[in-house]
Amino acid sequence: MDRGTTPTQQSFSAPLRVAVLSVVKHDYVARGISSHPAFQLTVVADDPGVPDWIHERNQEFADRMRIPYLRDVERALRDFRIDVAVVSSEAERHCDLSIRACELGVHVVQDKPMSTRLSECERLVESVQRNRVKFLLWNRNRLPALMQAEQWVRDGEIGEILSAHVDFYFSKDAGPPLGSRRAGDPPVDWLEFQRAAHADGSDGAVGTVPIGEMRNEAIYPLAYIRQLTAARFERVYARSAIAFHQVNADNHVEDVGTISLELNGGRLATVAIGRIGAASHPDLGEIKISLIGTQGALVIAEARPEIAVYYRGQPAKEFRRRRLTLENDFLLADSFAKSIADDAPTLLDERAAYEITATVEAALRSASSNQFEPVVELRGTGNRE
Repeated sequence: MDRGTTPTQQSFSAPLRVAVLSVVKHDYVARGISSHPAFQLTVVADDPGVPDWIHERNQEFADRMRIPYLRDVERALRDFRIDVAVVSSEAERHCDLSIRACELGVHVVQDKPMSTRLSECERLVESVQRNRVKFLLWNRNRLPALMQAEQWVRDGEIGEILSAHVDFYFSKDAGPPLGSRRAGDPPVDWLEFQRAAHADGSDGAVGTVPIGEMRNEAIYPLAYIRQLTAARFERVYARSAIAFHQVNADNHVEDVGTISLELNGGRLATVAIGRIGAASHPDLGEIKISLIGTQGALVIAEARPEIAVYYRGQPAKEFRRRRLTLENDFLLADSFAKSIADDAPTLLDERAAYEITATVEAALRSASSNQFEPVVELRGTGNRE
């Protein structure tokens, strides 16, 4: 869609110059930012010592975008006068690359999860705030169903929110099904499996550190709850299991789980999450948000509006249902540009990203301890109402 010159773009004398710091994961964040005329992809960069297969993915994306690829992050940020860095590396490198950009005064858009270690998130929050740059954790909060629900809540259509529930079941396969490994076969290697899965887009947790679905996907339902309730997460009780995928079993990370949350003000929220396999659902999965208020209730299907498409010769794995008015990427980029121009908070800033990550870590602790676990607050901030 040709949107022409937007009001946000007019805030800048020229498009903001963007460096893509690794595209070892999916390239959807970089492509999402580039969908907005306020941003211009300028260079791809990564560290020289990363494995060859990472350099190959970076080079392929740079060639496709017709921009240079440098094996030197700091040089790329300086020599190309970069304004914004998009970070989509392995999860364990997210914060390191983001911090290095912040230290050079560069704004950051980062893929999820924020990190696999909460201490790294603390370092990133400190760097963002000390260097007075903007940070956005990429999310799905600008899908049309979410925006309409947010407006209804803001208008008081269901009164004060008392509780929330999110079903977030993602119906992609993750390799061989649970129980398929024969006696004597070696366990599935996490990184090698993710590298091979890249060809069909099912490598959602690339890296040397195995990541279950709570770390990999829980940002989305937790961000929905946070946006719609304006709540702070205080305590968590969670259960997890391995029910579908052999790669998860061999690497001891969950593929399904439940999270029960105590919110400030005595409110409650629950999340049911999992990668449940393509055979379990006809399309992308069951993703639904339910809100109960003092004056009514809302049930929001994340995928709506959508249409179903059927035709002769249709590939068996092609999704029949297709979402409409998919402006999420453009709207996220637009809100980020506006935050830079107006020196305003971003849609999911460093503090919100930390809180969501801390909530996931509390859920993982709870799943192990079988007890309620507190959400660790950012040190030195006190209570954040």
